[in-house]
Amino acid sequence: MTFIHVQSAVITFATILCTFLSTTHQVAADGRVARVDDIPQLGLGTWLSGREKVAHVVQYALDTGYRHIDAALIYRNEDQTGNGIAEADIAREDIWVTSKLWNEHHRPGEANEAILKSVSDLGVEYLDLYLMHWPVAFVPGEGTTLDEETSIFDTWRTMEDLVRAGITRYIGISNFARKDVEAIMEMCTICPYAHEFETHPYLQQQDFVDFHKEIGIKVIAYSPLANTNPNYNSDVPPIMEDPFWNDMAETKNATVAQAVLAWGLQRGTIVIPKSVHETWIHENLGALDISFSDDEMEAIGAQDKKARMNDPGRNWGVRLFADLDDPTKLDGDGNRGEL
Repeated sequence: MTFIHVQSAVITFATILCTFLSTTHQVAADGRVARVDDIPQLGLGTWLSGREKVAHVVQYALDTGYRHIDAALIYRNEDQTGNGIAEADIAREDIWVTSKLWNEHHRPGEANEAILKSVSDLGVEYLDLYLMHWPVAFVPGEGTTLDEETSIFDTWRTMEDLVRAGITRYIGISNFARKDVEAIMEMCTICPYAHEFETHPYLQQQDFVDFHKEIGIKVIAYSPLANTNPNYNSDVPPIMEDPFWNDMAETKNATVAQAVLAWGLQRGTIVIPKSVHETWIHENLGALDISFSDDEMEAIGAQDKKARMNDPGRNWGVRLFADLDDPTKLDGDGNRGEL
């Protein structure tokens, strides 16, 4: 029990210290001050958005009212995402732009090159948030060969330097297990602003979400519409066809997507639905006007299926999400590590 209390105290102190320190890193490398003080609650995801479509949908989303774009170097469309940002009639300082550090770029030299490429491709001069995409390092140029010499702590120190250099306002993490979040909080000088991970009505992870609130890290929910992504091979029926959610949406005079996103917003997460359809991009904004009663939130909580849709750990030979719902399951001879 004593260890638990000490560990909690260390994390609490780190949270307070990081909150103080983060206020000193608001000026971008080019000297401009961002006018978006906090991450907007609803953003546009760009994962799997085709290169031929993403520029238009980003421009459309920004001109329609979105002020938050979620990107990543590994999505291989940041240059087109940047074209959409440039074409929108919105000043850079009024947009929140997130990108992510890919696994083979965890070493200092590679990390610096990667963020500069993202900034250049996106055409934004600086990022608002830069995330460690996965708590997994690959040897540069060797596919998915694990880099056993570069730890998440080494990578985090490198990312702290990116904030000090003014290339990104904040840094954060993505797809981490709880124990790794705690480990980063114990060693960080500039601590995570946000953690982006999969959470939706079929993988609610409410305790994990609440844990982040307690330590002052914002939660960005990717795949907030569960298994609407056609790349997901899920045994769970599509959420858009779920009778519970169709009934709930009807009571709100809303679409299923609007109702699901509204639930994500009400529980305090930031949602980043991806779409390349103007109608759906516009409709998703309607989630901001929907609310649920306590009884409705409790009923939604009972729909949790603890079903994860995105888990590359098996292909990488790494047990991800080890202390969370639906962790990676590996064959006995394929377990190369646990994260």
